[in-house]
Amino acid sequence: MTISSYVRDGLTFDVIDSGPADGDPVVLLHGFPERATCWREVSPILHEAGFRTLAPDQRGYSPGARPRTRLGYGARDLVADVVALIDEIGRPVHLAGHDWGSAVGWGVAAERPDLVRSWTAMSVPHPVPFARSMKGPQRRRSAYMAFFNVPFVPELVAGRNGRMERMMRGSGWKDADVERFREEIVDYGALPGGLGWYRALFLAPRVGRVSVPTTMLWSDRDVAIGRSALEGNEDSVTGPYELIELTGVSHWIPTKAPEAAASAILGTIAKAS
Repeated sequence: MTISSYVRDGLTFDVIDSGPADGDPVVLLHGFPERATCWREVSPILHEAGFRTLAPDQRGYSPGARPRTRLGYGARDLVADVVALIDEIGRPVHLAGHDWGSAVGWGVAAERPDLVRSWTAMSVPHPVPFARSMKGPQRRRSAYMAFFNVPFVPELVAGRNGRMERMMRGSGWKDADVERFREEIVDYGALPGGLGWYRALFLAPRVGRVSVPTTMLWSDRDVAIGRSALEGNEDSVTGPYELIELTGVSHWIPTKAPEAAASAILGTIAKAS
């Protein structure tokens, strides 16, 4: 049965469920500031390989799942939201995530290996090496997080040609990406919820090691995540692990390198099989 939405803790999450209905399920987790549509070019490749894809608009992005305070965006809830979707699917899944979706996916894979057959992380490494890297050059790359934590101001500068759009253009966005941001995030009312993830970072618990087959996909033109953030990432995985580095690709791997993203997911799935 197709899943267009599911409910957890009184919140309703929208889902893009597509591909062969009888295919092994692959759950795709978006990052900030994007929605499930960021997988629009990745999913068809997975469908052609026989897989069903389920991409949710996560907490803060789905209109029916927008807590009003930052306390509603803690990492434990973000992980539990994904677990609830997998429970709705009714069987273990292959999991992939980009950016914040990657941060959440590490938690899901670590806490519930019984529900995750394989894990493909894009851009953001395991929270432990990432936190450690903040003592070095990664701290400068992550300075924008402090700005996102200022109440109300990021929302106020998210208008046309404002600071938020200039930041995103600097990270590799083109005109079409900016237009999508205006329509799918700002006009849709999803920006405050997306920023809520940053504002609830103080609630983040320690994440354990991941035992399922794991691939880390990183791109060398990522302005947000430097190579130093990946140092020691393999130590956070006890199962099969592979690091794939993309050359000449910006932070936005699912939309700028969808073939590479799909290939990484399929490669991880093959290891799990």
